[in-house]
Amino acid sequence: MCNLYSITKGQAAIREFTRAMRDRTGNLPPLPGIFPDYLAPVVRPGDDGERELLMMRWGMPCPPQYGGAPVTNIRNTKSSHWRPWSKPEHRCLVPATSFCEYQDAKPRKIPTWFALSPDRPLFAFAGVWCNWTGTRGTKANPIEGEHLLFGFLTTDANAEVARVHPKAMPVILTTTEEMDLWMRAPWPEACAMQRPLGFGMLEVVARGERKDEAPIAAY
Repeated sequence: MCNLYSITKGQAAIREFTRAMRDRTGNLPPLPGIFPDYLAPVVRPGDDGERELLMMRWGMPCPPQYGGAPVTNIRNTKSSHWRPWSKPEHRCLVPATSFCEYQDAKPRKIPTWFALSPDRPLFAFAGVWCNWTGTRGTKANPIEGEHLLFGFLTTDANAEVARVHPKAMPVILTTTEEMDLWMRAPWPEACAMQRPLGFGMLEVVARGERKDEAPIAAY
């Protein structure tokens, strides 16, 4: 399960990579450590069909029968709970430069960061989003009202990730064609994107830190 990722590229690079025509994020700083319930940049289709970049909160509504924490990673896309958000208007791209899985070790688990290469080029998680009204945030600082929420799909771990976290990895899109298919295709075609990234396409770029700051020059 991926519950930590980074995005250290600037807004212009994100817009160009995702082909977002509008930017509603304001002044977006590098985000080297994005945790559940944090706000993060997401690309969704606007009302006119053009892609827009805006901030959303990480964690979709939990299925009622579980009633627990917000869902950051979505695996069972056949569930009726996720069906309303499988339509193109509720799909999104979650830009990232690296993601973290925790290697099981003693005395404590080791944060292990994966990227496409050491210079951390952009990629996108295949995500879904929704409007939701309720309370998010912490008990000490609850945030009530309407929220834009997102989560992203996971799948079987590929060979590189499986060495650290054998159960799963995020669904990663690396090309314009893949992003277009995810954002626009009918669900039978789009759901085929829920597959591991190919062998040799990921590598470990950092260990031991809860943020992936490097390389600073990437911003």
